[in-house]
Amino acid sequence: MPDHAPAFGPGELRIVATVVDSWLRRELAENPVLAAVERESEPGSSECRWFIRIVGEEKDVSTIRLTLRQRMLHYETYVMPAPEENQVRFYEHLLRRNRDLVGAAFCVGEEDAVFLVGAVPVATVEDAELDRIVGTIWTAIERCFRPAMRIGFPSRISR
Repeated sequence: MPDHAPAFGPGELRIVATVVDSWLRRELAENPVLAAVERESEPGSSECRWFIRIVGEEKDVSTIRLTLRQRMLHYETYVMPAPEENQVRFYEHLLRRNRDLVGAAFCVGEEDAVFLVGAVPVATVEDAELDRIVGTIWTAIERCFRPAMRIGFPSRISR
């Protein structure tokens, strides 16, 4: 994402955090995909984090971490561990899925695990954008999880 996005001050970030908090409260009450929400902020820091637990059909539960910083709202979720077999086909599958995603991408993270990540400028954070972020992550996991498991972990699945 661009480094030239305007930096928000503490007061502006509090307003954005309130937008996120309000949206999450409403969604938690109305949307059965959201199972739980936790908020974390460090004293003396303007950075806030939310942990949003979502439920799916293909993957039972995922946790999306939203991190509000001065310029960007970052989001990520752990999808699965590194593949045990068929690594080339596995990563090809995920790279092909990236082509259809808007504002998120599969990537390799800690311990070579697969994550879904993205970021948007803080200035764009509103209800519709939050809907898009959570919907994109939920849909991407639902579409790719089972096929990726079959490719990367066939010995485990056949047991």
